[in-house]
Amino acid sequence: MHDLVTDAPSPSLPAAVVLDLDGVLADTRHRMHFIERRPKDWDGFFTAAVHDPVHPEGLALARSAADRGRAVVYLSGRPERTRRDTVEWLRRQGAPDGEVLLRRDDDRRPARVVKIGHLRRLNERFDVQVLVDDDPEVVRAVRMAHPRLVDEVMLADWQPREAALHRAQEREGRT
Repeated sequence: MHDLVTDAPSPSLPAAVVLDLDGVLADTRHRMHFIERRPKDWDGFFTAAVHDPVHPEGLALARSAADRGRAVVYLSGRPERTRRDTVEWLRRQGAPDGEVLLRRDDDRRPARVVKIGHLRRLNERFDVQVLVDDDPEVVRAVRMAHPRLVDEVMLADWQPREAALHRAQEREGRT
């Protein structure tokens, strides 16, 4: 496994590792049928998230960061209304404690825009060392951001990308 956490934190701010949820820690494939049909069933899609299997690759990265004393931040395009279920799911998986940042319920901007905004605010409080996300558009946008928001950006590739999920993230502003 690729170890993403550096050993030398910034002297002025605490070091943090930021991980996406869906496709990075949470395996969403069992609930894709809710958004592959018309009309899309967003309530069903998000309600079923409590049954997501964990991706061991993502969980290992979160644990590695915490073991090395880095703050773990979970950054997701999930809507705020899913907070209780999301926090409970993380607890059941044995994920390290960490801040959970979600999309406002009424926010329909593309995931890359929402996440860039969160990262800018996180940079006021943390030395954000690593971002792990499964969305190539998010990864590309963060890599191109100026000033630099993250020391290293990793594209999580352990879950195949679904066309319906890509549309939801980029065109519909849903995850």
